[in-house]
Amino acid sequence: MRTLVLGGARSGKSAHAEGLVPDDAAGVTYVATARPFPGDRDFSERIREHVERRPAHWRTVDTVDAVDVLTDPPPGWIIVDDVGTWLTHTIDAADAWEAPRGTVSPRCRDLVSAVDRLPDGSDLVLVSPEVGMGVIPEHRSARLFRDEIGKLNGELARVCDRTVLVVAGIPLVLG
Repeated sequence: MRTLVLGGARSGKSAHAEGLVPDDAAGVTYVATARPFPGDRDFSERIREHVERRPAHWRTVDTVDAVDVLTDPPPGWIIVDDVGTWLTHTIDAADAWEAPRGTVSPRCRDLVSAVDRLPDGSDLVLVSPEVGMGVIPEHRSARLFRDEIGKLNGELARVCDRTVLVVAGIPLVLG
């Protein structure tokens, strides 16, 4: 089953996604997309909290792009946490923060296609931020991110079997 878990910052989306994996799952690959920023202790602390929460027998992949992992998926469960930081790195790599809208769309289509092509019986959980419920951001880069992640979340929801929105730690199944 392909499941998309959406939620705001600190909503409990990652913990919910991790809780979807059965305790007796034979193999779990955790694709961690966040990278520590030099000198940013707060972000490093967030990463550390995520690492400590995961069971020790889960395999963490944090040096390979999520698209590459999903194109040649390992056996067992796969968790990608999170699509928002993946998108940020994708925009950075394309140097597209000031580029016209849609510049990163080909790579986003690659991600959606990889999710869509997963073999039947694959167990995938994607975690992604829902950022489109607030005010219109003042800065162009924030508007770009909000627009791109909104489009990407919609495309991922289309190819996933289930979409869940986590609000205040409470999962709401959307479809």
